[in-house]
Amino acid sequence: MVRGMGPRFSYSALALVDSEFAKDQLVLLLREWYMHPNGQLPAYEWAFGDVNPPVHAWATFRVFQIDRKLRREIEPDYPGDLPFLERVFQKLLLNFTWWVNRKDEQGRNIFQGGFLGLDNIGVFDRSSPLPTGGYINQADGTSWMAMYALNLLRIAGELAMHNHVYEDIASKFFEHFLSIAGAINGVGDECLGLWDEEDQFYYDHLSLPCGTNLPLKVQSIVGLIPLLAVQTIEMDALKHAPDFAGRMEWYLKHRPKLAALISNWHTPGQQNRSLLSLLRGHRIKALLKRMLNESEFLSDHGVRALSKVHERQPFRFETDGRAYEVGYWPAESQNGLFGGNSNWRGPVWMPINYLLIEALYEFERYYSEDFLVEYPVGSGHTLPLGRIAEILSERLTRLSLMGPDGRRPVMAAYPGLEKQPGAEKLVLFHEYYHGDTGRGVGASHQTGWSGLVALLLRPRRKQEQEHEQPHAEAADRASATPGSGKA
Repeated sequence: MVRGMGPRFSYSALALVDSEFAKDQLVLLLREWYMHPNGQLPAYEWAFGDVNPPVHAWATFRVFQIDRKLRREIEPDYPGDLPFLERVFQKLLLNFTWWVNRKDEQGRNIFQGGFLGLDNIGVFDRSSPLPTGGYINQADGTSWMAMYALNLLRIAGELAMHNHVYEDIASKFFEHFLSIAGAINGVGDECLGLWDEEDQFYYDHLSLPCGTNLPLKVQSIVGLIPLLAVQTIEMDALKHAPDFAGRMEWYLKHRPKLAALISNWHTPGQQNRSLLSLLRGHRIKALLKRMLNESEFLSDHGVRALSKVHERQPFRFETDGRAYEVGYWPAESQNGLFGGNSNWRGPVWMPINYLLIEALYEFERYYSEDFLVEYPVGSGHTLPLGRIAEILSERLTRLSLMGPDGRRPVMAAYPGLEKQPGAEKLVLFHEYYHGDTGRGVGASHQTGWSGLVALLLRPRRKQEQEHEQPHAEAADRASATPGSGKA
């Protein structure tokens, strides 16, 4: 059965054990008996029409990298399973087009994805018509699409190293990413932007039928998801994609407002890398100041889905005599809108935390260890982004590891079970985790995404090797093969 984002994340961890099976499953979800002819992917078995974050491209490339790393231990010049990558890419082109055509109400690269897997995190049920009329311009939906564009750019770039036909489509996703980045940051006369300069945070905007746009100032993980849309580009690799490099330079020259979003393009970071991201240094630090604050997002076991600020100050919105409120609930949901085991108003969710950790490492690949952020917040002490990622990883793995008291935080809901013989080796993979204690909440078998802890427990060096570019010699040979598009 199709169930939310879970399968995509599970295949990333599964690739460590059986990469062929992981690849087959990613292809399966794109087959004609799952994907609608218009390109839509089903959300889950009881409501195919809902929409989940488009992470299939991310999972595809992650599995591709893990598989390539494993094979290179035997074949050092192995380029990766390019037929698999190409097969998935072609289907994802359809899905990306569906998103652009169906989830961008005004054609301005600001998206209204709806549900997006976040259940009751917002003021309203995002899967249903709004009581105010109108629609919500979503900071998370727009950011997911920016991330999707970067993921497809990365896949197209990989394929272009071996077949120059893919340089054109790589250019398309480069340009589309910049258009989305411009829209979410308010670049251009018709772009409202979703960044709040006063609060230094991204918010959803409620667009009313009268044309008024109101920011919904809920400090939730929705405002942190823009961090996930980040990718470094190895400038040395561009010599293998000259058409893409040329088009990129033309675009940056003739779209100066969008080029300003990546103003350091001609001043590469460490190891001659450039950066594509929705936000630059100042805004990165502004978001991390909230994310790393233990009185706001940061818990002992990861980043909460909602700031703890809302425990003291619930967000309220009133319309037509009815009040809607968003308060901090660290575990089970306190209303029945999505069921008691479905709550994003305070708990820790593994998949978003994992992607935040990956994003921090990616930012450091560009900025180097010289880019420092304050941690703990208010201490005046600073750490590099990679060390911050390690701290978050340690907090998440702490959920499943035996603590000094001989107990695993995730198992706190089962005091009787812990006393059974052999129970010291039992680890459950819960749907999500209590925002204050780490207790497992919801389904206890959600290996689909909580299994990502397996990747976090791996030595960092192994993970870095998976992000290596194809060997230059192999790329040179591949570019000269028949069918490569290069004479």
